[in-house]
Amino acid sequence: MKRAWEFLRGGLLPALLLSFFGSSIAYGQVDLTQTEAAPGEHPLAPAMRIASAGLQHIDQNVKDFSCTLVKRERLDGELGEHQYAFCKVRHEPFSVYLYFQAPEAVRTNEAMFVEGRNNGKARCRTGKGPQRLVGWVSLDPNARMMMNGQRYPITMTGIRKLTERMIEVGTKDMQFGECEVKYFRGAKINGRSCMCIQVTHPTPRQQFEYHVARIFIDEELTVPIRYAAYSWPKQQGGAPVLEEEYTYLNLKINNGFTDADFDDQHPNFRSAGDNGQRRGTLRR
Repeated sequence: MKRAWEFLRGGLLPALLLSFFGSSIAYGQVDLTQTEAAPGEHPLAPAMRIASAGLQHIDQNVKDFSCTLVKRERLDGELGEHQYAFCKVRHEPFSVYLYFQAPEAVRTNEAMFVEGRNNGKARCRTGKGPQRLVGWVSLDPNARMMMNGQRYPITMTGIRKLTERMIEVGTKDMQFGECEVKYFRGAKINGRSCMCIQVTHPTPRQQFEYHVARIFIDEELTVPIRYAAYSWPKQQGGAPVLEEEYTYLNLKINNGFTDADFDDQHPNFRSAGDNGQRRGTLRR
């Protein structure tokens, strides 16, 4: 819990997720071409404006989403394997469901969390071995079993949670200089056209905990579908060190998820492993 919280609080994402969202002409909230800081402004100022409009966009237009989440995280100094998980998130009440597809060590594991229910505990089910017979169990979201192989607790899953938190952290980050922000149009992620926002702190400082961070905003859906964060090179002239990366594939917004999608005891609940998902798309 301490490790995940400290990383989030100071983490590799403070400026990155501030620039999480733009909005298309259809939503009329943000013009993604307005990326230049005014004279005297902090380089992050345009990203902060994008973030604020993005949070409003989520609240007004994104009720839920499903995707295949592909992530890779460095834990205790070691970069782990790519993990694939089918993911569902509902924003009100905040609800998360994860079904892990790969690697083999976590395949068919499931976890879910609904804010304000089950006394604040998550539900999880191990996909293999004798533990599978135990079925669903309730655990604290920060319990060792829940955090095994994970950088963040399930309660931090989702677009809105991260955006909201990073606006707070980014406000603090703007108290310092030595920040470069660049915007790249036409980047491609899994065939989707994106705008890439790159935030760089050139020199290691106590107040900075990442070197380079990149976020890719889907230009049609106006939501982030990939971000990656790097720490400083280990030696002079070396490459930045990947700390974490997350990619959202097959993103589907506003599926109409209900309580049945996040409650294993609901008569209409269906595991994503039971011949697919009742709503949303289960693909890799």
